[in-house]
Amino acid sequence: MVGACPVVAVDPLPAARERALRLGADTALDPADPEFANLLRAAAGTGGVAAFDFAGVPAARDQALAALAEYGRLVLVGLTDQPFTIQDNLWFCRFRQRVLGHYGSRPEDLVDLVRLVGMRRLDLSGSISGIHRPADAAQAVKALERKEDNPIRLILTP
Repeated sequence: MVGACPVVAVDPLPAARERALRLGADTALDPADPEFANLLRAAAGTGGVAAFDFAGVPAARDQALAALAEYGRLVLVGLTDQPFTIQDNLWFCRFRQRVLGHYGSRPEDLVDLVRLVGMRRLDLSGSISGIHRPADAAQAVKALERKEDNPIRLILTP
């Protein structure tokens, strides 16, 4: 919706890659593929402007940083208590790359999302994999932790 093109999703889970393609990614890659770097370069072309880490996994962050092109930026969304280190400072500075942190959203972002959903410009239903009663919250969290039935987002309703 904001002009990102191409969108390359990276996930070790086949179901997550399939979901990314259904939701609009142009390509979905397995980070464990021995040809990952070549496939990513081919998919991104000369772009590679931005990478987003939603997992908070050090290996994913390192891989995303390595994928950046000149003026590229890495946005850290996934939370972790693990330190983040830029190993190749020369490359990072030479190509004017940036690392940005992101935590949650602002109240006005929620207003925008509700407006977009209300205008049928954005359908979030595909990101909800289960609706549960508060009494079942503990079971829902356990299912999420075990990744049962390919969970995305679980909603608790009164």
